[in-house]
Amino acid sequence: MSSTLAYAVSDSMTMLRRNVRHMRRYPGLTLMLVGMPVVFLLLFVYVFGGTLGAGLGDASGGRADYVDYVVPGILLMTLASAAQGTAISVAMDMTEGIIARFRTMAIFRPSVLTGHVLGSMIQAALSLAVVIGVALVVGFRPTAEPLEWIAAIGVLAMVALGMTWLCVALGLGAKSVETASNIPLPLIILPFLSSGFVPTGTMPLGLRWFAEHQPFTPIIETVRGLLMGTAIGDSAVIAIAWCAAITVVCFVRARRVYDRDPQR
Repeated sequence: MSSTLAYAVSDSMTMLRRNVRHMRRYPGLTLMLVGMPVVFLLLFVYVFGGTLGAGLGDASGGRADYVDYVVPGILLMTLASAAQGTAISVAMDMTEGIIARFRTMAIFRPSVLTGHVLGSMIQAALSLAVVIGVALVVGFRPTAEPLEWIAAIGVLAMVALGMTWLCVALGLGAKSVETASNIPLPLIILPFLSSGFVPTGTMPLGLRWFAEHQPFTPIIETVRGLLMGTAIGDSAVIAIAWCAAITVVCFVRARRVYDRDPQR
């Protein structure tokens, strides 16, 4: 049992090193994945922040208040961008034939997927650090204590894990790299249809219902509550349930697709 576990860990670390080397050799993809959330952050803060901040319900609301409001949504968008990169990397492996070669080698089979997931988690963590750094520069002022920061990081890690397994499954099933790059786009669009950029109470009835029942809203409300001290309610429980369900379902789906004989 211990030897099997050591075998699995060793092969997974080998695949992780492979993916880290890819990130170092092709930094353009990482820069693109980090750059988009940063651009949206600057756009919403400096172009729309004054007007949107005035509509938050606070008499003193303005750009400074809107920075604090919008950052949790931008963080979720950052994780979605990193996950999109995972779908592209997995699709590249599938279409270029390296997966077929790995299948013939005496390695722990799931280690290929585990390497992609761990590499994506590292990329997501670096992306979050950059975005949070930029947010602090433009005026983000969280009130969280150390324990609240740890809880927020834990929630973001669960979200990143769920999104990553989802994009691994999508990348395995994509017919081309171009398809893999487009399929995860709804993950980037969904934060706009949530409480990430404006309160759901300002939306039309049908859109408001959708925004309040899709997974990003409770996740954003949980992160916002932990970082800014706003009310969380039952959002944390719902957010954890969504993350767990997405992770389990997509992990099972990814394993099934990966274990099939390639049809390419």
